[in-house]
Amino acid sequence: MISNHRGIGMTSQRTRDRLITRLKEQGIQHPGVLAIMKALPRHLFVDEALASRAYEDTALPIGHGQTISQPFIVARMTEILLEGLPKNKVLEVGTGSGYQTAVLSRLVERVFSVERISPLQNQARERFYQLKFNNIRLKHSDGSWGWEENAPYDGIIVTCAPEQIPTELLKQLAPGGRLVIPVGGSAEQSLRVIDRNGNSFEETELDAVSFVPLLSGHI
Repeated sequence: MISNHRGIGMTSQRTRDRLITRLKEQGIQHPGVLAIMKALPRHLFVDEALASRAYEDTALPIGHGQTISQPFIVARMTEILLEGLPKNKVLEVGTGSGYQTAVLSRLVERVFSVERISPLQNQARERFYQLKFNNIRLKHSDGSWGWEENAPYDGIIVTCAPEQIPTELLKQLAPGGRLVIPVGGSAEQSLRVIDRNGNSFEETELDAVSFVPLLSGHI
């Protein structure tokens, strides 16, 4: 059962306002992204022992060698994904805690999310049920294969870093769609944006980032 973690101060509006102010100072401008990150209870997506740090702009461990991404990274990747054409159907690779999934679900029509670690997926599912978020579908699988049955996707967002962009994800991107993905090994990674125009792909390299690796298989 997921606890509500209602400790003193950790859910205060002032604490959340400080985070949003910081995101704006770092260049986040999308009003929808800022609004949902202000409203969404991030403390529900971390262990109770870390809930008091939920509104810090930092990544936090969620077990199984995984992390909940830094709020700035969540905001940045979401803002980039939503640029241009509407993204009605989005694939997320790496559900993790479910926080990025939840942010997306308030901004697009449908979210399909793949997670390779079963206990993390089960916890995320319980959080979505608690929050009454019902436009999210989950799959326990190897994320590098995407989710072909529901392709193509208007947008794909990847929350773990492969050393090379998986071909299957490119195949599942709709014409006019956008893939946002960190790429690289443990020593050096960068955020990439791939836009599909017909059968061609245009790749842009953005910020240096640090993500857990995209691993094969599922557990």
